[in-house]
Amino acid sequence: MTELFANLHEMDIYSFPIICLLLLAGFMVGFINTIAGSGTVISYSLFMFLGLSAPLANGTIRFGVIMQTLAATYNFKKQNVLELKKGVLPALPTVLGSVLGAQIAISINKDLFEILIAGVMLIMGGLLFFKPNRWLAGSKILQNKKFGFKQFAIFFIIGIYGGFIHIGVGIFLIGILVLEMGYDLIKANALKVFIVLLYSPFALIVFMMNDQIHYGIGTIAAIGNVFGGYTASHFAVNWGANFIRWILMSIILIFCIRSLNLFHL
Repeated sequence: MTELFANLHEMDIYSFPIICLLLLAGFMVGFINTIAGSGTVISYSLFMFLGLSAPLANGTIRFGVIMQTLAATYNFKKQNVLELKKGVLPALPTVLGSVLGAQIAISINKDLFEILIAGVMLIMGGLLFFKPNRWLAGSKILQNKKFGFKQFAIFFIIGIYGGFIHIGVGIFLIGILVLEMGYDLIKANALKVFIVLLYSPFALIVFMMNDQIHYGIGTIAAIGNVFGGYTASHFAVNWGANFIRWILMSIILIFCIRSLNLFHL
C-alpha cells in the first residue's frame, strides 16, 4: 500500500484515477472536518504523495477548506442551528491570527510540535469522556459572559495555528466554544465551521501571494469537499450532540496516535 501511494507522483494528476481519488479524499475531508476536525490530514498527505512539497500542500488545502465550510455554513444556517452574529466576534481575532500564522516560517521542531498538540488533544479527549454534560448541554452563564481579552487572546492563538497548519484547528475551536463560551456541541460545531469560513480566505491570500497553491489539485479536491461538508452538516444536526462527541473522541484518539507515532501506519 505504501509503495502504491509512493508512486502516485508519477501519474498524471488529471487522469481519471487521480481525479476520482482527489474527489473521494475531498469528500472524506469535508465530512470529517464538518463533524469534528483533523480531516485535512488526508488531503495534506495525498497532495504530498502526488508530488507537492509540504508548503505547497499546506497552501493548496485551503481551497477545500473554504468550499466545505461555505457549504456546511449554508446548511447549518438553513437548519437554524447557526447564529451568525455569535460567530463574528470570536472570528475577528481568529482572522488576525490566521494571517500571522500563514506568514510564519516553520521554525519549531516538527516532532516536538506534534507531541505538544497531541498532549493538548488528549486532555480535551479526557474532558469529553469524563465530563460529557459540559459538552452536551452547554452553559447559559458562559454564553452570557462578556467577550473579553482572555477570549480574544485564545482565538487569536487558535487563528495563528489555523493559518500556520490548519490540521486539528476545528477541534480546538470546538473545545473553546464549549468550555469557555458555553455552547453545546451542535451549536459549537456550527460556529466552528463559520469561524473557519471567515478566516480561511485571508490565509489563502497569503499563500497565493507566495505562490504556494496548486490550483488544479486544489480545485478538484474542493469539489469533493463541498459534498462532504454539506452531507456532514445534516448528520451533525440530525444525529445530535452525543454523536458528535463520540466522533470527536475518535478523531482525537487517531490524531494522537499519529502525532505520537505509536503505530507505523
